[in-house]
Amino acid sequence: MLKKALLLYFITMLSGLNGIANADHSVAANVHGGDGEVIGTVSIRNAPTGSLIKLMLDPGALQPGWHGLHLHQTGECSDTGIFRLSGGHVGKIQGQHGLLNPTGPEPGDLPNIWVAADGSAGYEAFSNLVQLTDLTDGDGSALIIHAGPDDHLTQPIGGAGGRVACAEITSD
Repeated sequence: MLKKALLLYFITMLSGLNGIANADHSVAANVHGGDGEVIGTVSIRNAPTGSLIKLMLDPGALQPGWHGLHLHQTGECSDTGIFRLSGGHVGKIQGQHGLLNPTGPEPGDLPNIWVAADGSAGYEAFSNLVQLTDLTDGDGSALIIHAGPDDHLTQPIGGAGGRVACAEITSD
């Protein structure tokens, strides 16, 4: 009986340590623009109830104004300029796109990013819709920046337009 109790104690301790390690887990990636050039960086850090996303774009990276930002299913940005190999949104469910959608949102939905007059941007947002472990599964995921803003309601992508930048989110 004592052996079983000790075994259970050690399993519980290891589970707790695993949770602590996962809380500090993070990934970083380069953001690639339409020509494939590196235009910034993104880091995503695991949190107890979601993920913290930090994005920095260099001056001249994008056109000024609001841009839609989504997490996509596959960590693939090799089709430079179109970025379709990244697939649809993480957790895509037909008709549920949008942070303002009464039947949504999808796990890949994020708030828009504002790009300054010089084309640079800084962004930090928390998403309780997705965990980092979901993003770094076998085929990873991608952070996609769109040409225009997401209205957070219109299907399927909030009217955000074409994909203008991509970052591959994968485990090391």
